[in-house]
Amino acid sequence: MLKMVIIMKYEQLENKAEKALLTCLADVPFLSIKKVEKMPLNDWADMRVKLKLPDGDLFLIVEVKSNGQPRLVRDAINQLLRYKNALPNSYPVLIAPYISPQSAEICVNEGVGYIDLAGNSRLSFGQVYIYKEGKANPFNHKRDLRSLYSPKATRVLRVLLSNPGREWKMQALAEESEVSLGQVANVKSLLADREWLSFNMNGLLLNKPKQLLFEWAENYDFRRNQVHDFYSLKSVSEIEYELARICDMKNIQYVYVLTGFSGAARMAPSVRYQRVTAYVQQEAIENLALQMNLKKVSSGANVSLLVPYDDGVFYGAKNYDWVKVATPVQVYLDLREIRGRGEEAASVLLEEVIKSQW
Repeated sequence: MLKMVIIMKYEQLENKAEKALLTCLADVPFLSIKKVEKMPLNDWADMRVKLKLPDGDLFLIVEVKSNGQPRLVRDAINQLLRYKNALPNSYPVLIAPYISPQSAEICVNEGVGYIDLAGNSRLSFGQVYIYKEGKANPFNHKRDLRSLYSPKATRVLRVLLSNPGREWKMQALAEESEVSLGQVANVKSLLADREWLSFNMNGLLLNKPKQLLFEWAENYDFRRNQVHDFYSLKSVSEIEYELARICDMKNIQYVYVLTGFSGAARMAPSVRYQRVTAYVQQEAIENLALQMNLKKVSSGANVSLLVPYDDGVFYGAKNYDWVKVATPVQVYLDLREIRGRGEEAASVLLEEVIKSQW
């Protein structure tokens, strides 16, 4: 039954790929399609299309893939180039649901045409040149993104981004991230598909931190956190030091970290702000509000205490003037969610702090 479902899904993808190819070729007035052959599963290329051109016939050799990530694209290209060598007067074409700019560049460098179901394409053979780009990925909520940016998986990402240049053995990375080996293996596979990891005898190394951080930011949802808003008569500096003092009391010992503007201002002093933002444990909210004399409000807040979507946000906290601050990566992600000044502060943090560590 499972095998039949897989075959049906593949056939649906193959039909969409054929339609995308024919649509792409339809705009060429001097070209006609003589024959489209769908090849049996596991037998040679997925499709072979015979074209009639002014200077003779030409075959398109087509591979259809369900994933257009760079590593998988390279594997498909290796197959296509072998097929091309076996069939004179042919041109290799890769079709996938979405082909990223990085994957597209790989195709161009290898002389392989590409088409994706989003509408991006590049075909160059004989007198034909078709090039369309800029179409966004309509499949950006697919399973691998949900898997890579799930709460447990982001613990691994946070460790990798917070320790640039470090090579990791799988067990050590699992222990540092406080997740299972299976979770680390899943993240490793997803990052390897994107070609964002390198490997050697010392372990794995994140070699594309910028690409990872930017994709995470695009898939980060601040609303996963529970936000509790309050108002205080004190200044932001007084509030932050009082928060730190109470949480660090020996008879309390709450876990907390500043984030957002509060965190960025400690690392990039040019950032100005009027609201304290901090992650705290769920059980600390009520007691902190009482001891700090915070008034719960629905508008006009100058204190936001966040119950995190996952305790991974506390990883790698550092002290700045006796106050604990989240990692630059976590602060950057949270700032990006605040339109306007938050995005500006995130850019400052990226340029002045994060990039210097890469």
